Amino acid sequence: MQANLLFCAAGILLAAHAAAADRLTVTATHDLDAARPSETIVVPWRDVNAALPGALIQHLVVKDGAGHVLPYQVTNVAPLAKDPQGVGAAYGELLFQHDFAAGERTATFVVERSDALTPPFAPKAFARYVPERLDDFAWENDVIGHRTYGPALAAPAPPGSGKEVLETSGLDIWFKRVDYPIVDRWYNKGHDHYHKDEGEGMDMYNVGRSRGAGGTGVWDGGHLATSGNYATWKVLANGPVRAVFELTYDAWDAAGTKVTEVKRFTVDAGHQLDRIDSTFTFAGPAALTVAVGLNKTPADKKQAARIALVRDDADHALLQWVEQATNGAFGTAILLPASAGYAEDALNDLVLAKVESGKPLRYWAGAAWDRAGRITSKAAWQAYVAAEARRIAHPVRITLAPAPH
Repeated sequence: MQANLLFCAAGILLAAHAAAADRLTVTATHDLDAARPSETIVVPWRDVNAALPGALIQHLVVKDGAGHVLPYQVTNVAPLAKDPQGVGAAYGELLFQHDFAAGERTATFVVERSDALTPPFAPKAFARYVPERLDDFAWENDVIGHRTYGPALAAPAPPGSGKEVLETSGLDIWFKRVDYPIVDRWYNKGHDHYHKDEGEGMDMYNVGRSRGAGGTGVWDGGHLATSGNYATWKVLANGPVRAVFELTYDAWDAAGTKVTEVKRFTVDAGHQLDRIDSTFTFAGPAALTVAVGLNKTPADKKQAARIALVRDDADHALLQWVEQATNGAFGTAILLPASAGYAEDALNDLVLAKVESGKPLRYWAGAAWDRAGRITSKAAWQAYVAAEARRIAHPVRITLAPAPH
């Protein structure tokens, strides 16, 4: 039977028989000698559907080259997308992960139909709106957690209410010592408990009115103009492998230019850094200078911290390593491939980039805690960030073909 060659928009080649198949081979290759743990393999669902017509996401199995069953996720094209013909039109991508060992440049997987139902896999990436805590929005994977703040926190406190008030678009960090989800449990524990390490980790990062770890603003050469708290949220995908969500920020004044922002977060299991695509919309100037920041005073209260700042020009990164008196040490980082220099203001160390209206700026931001046991020194944190920069510059390539029986 003659094979057809189908090319997806991302340049992925699919060789698929015209008749319905029941197995599909996915080959992932890259050109680095270094290990690539938790590499997310992304296959457009239209290519899966072309090879396995009518495949159902609950009757699917993904196996690695050794025959081990892998957790997988199928995303929607858009929330609540419809598929009246049952042809997979509502689905976007098939996602699963592989740990490339050092020197392993090729890995092969099989996607196949299954008569048995495949139950959902345990989530390793998760995001949600938190109305029970003043409109927080929180997200996590198996190694790190985060939150940021909504309009309810910025609202004035009624007289005598004791309500907390904070206006900031900075990004917070929740440091984890466990690989299971903690967001729901920590909120249920109450506001004070997650400021103590009771075995799972703790909220000890200081945000205030700073950029936190990866917040943005518009830089005019001497002043940083920042938005208020996020205005709206939208979850686009929610694990088990990847969570994707958007936060929108109402217009703010940047030296006479009104600017709005939409941030799209892509949170993959196993990664200390999240990918963030920030799209700024404005009229007038052809371009603006945007700054992505790290809080200059990120340590927990009364920790007498020693903070080392690293500006890594080779990898377009800005890093901190923060040693605290009793709560361990942690690192924060921003990777900004389009960086155009550094700056600082009273609250933040900044890395700069030019943006045009409506065109997203892509960067990565995140953190690590030595008590989690994965990254325990400044040198290890610098090495991790440098390795992530190389991974970003050398993406994995995917080839699809019918699988032999």
